Amino acid sequence: MAEILYLHHALGLTSGQRDLAETLRRAGHTVHTPDLYGGKVFETLDAGAAYGRSLGFEAIIDDGVAAAEGLPAGLVYIGYSLGVLPAQRLAQTRPGAKGALFLESFVPPSEFGGWPAGVPAQVHGMDADPIFAGEGDLDAARAFVEATPAAELFLYPGGAHLFADPGLASYDEAAAGLLTERVLAFIDRVG
Repeated sequence: MAEILYLHHALGLTSGQRDLAETLRRAGHTVHTPDLYGGKVFETLDAGAAYGRSLGFEAIIDDGVAAAEGLPAGLVYIGYSLGVLPAQRLAQTRPGAKGALFLESFVPPSEFGGWPAGVPAQVHGMDADPIFAGEGDLDAARAFVEATPAAELFLYPGGAHLFADPGLASYDEAAAGLLTERVLAFIDRVG
């Protein structure tokens, strides 16, 4: 079984984020869920993103990287939206990553110095999500997958952001179920 570092989205470590982590635990994996917001959770993406901006994205990345201290090198990193930033930095810069899953966000690997050879990754997002598809993440993910043999991109029909969080109104049960199947299969393969 795999050991996973799961980094939450901009609403904080919500009940939906905890539920997703618990799904991974029920599958037999060890899942670490650091709270990058110190217990704060938000009802809207605008409020959560504003709080993230007030902390500073570099500080959030640094806190996510610090959460890996003391954990073994052979982790699978999962970042959900905002959590992709520290998860991607860790996957790219901390030796020994077994794999990385980027949910509903992605930045060009050049942001953190290039993708490490042989580290498998998946990027998941909705094809009409105004954030993922509309702000360049999808384009970056497509370029990444084209250049990286061990990378896959999965697109789901729809325009919701945070579609896989069961605690939110944006939750899409069918798309989230398929995402969960793919994530579990990936972890089983790399873990």
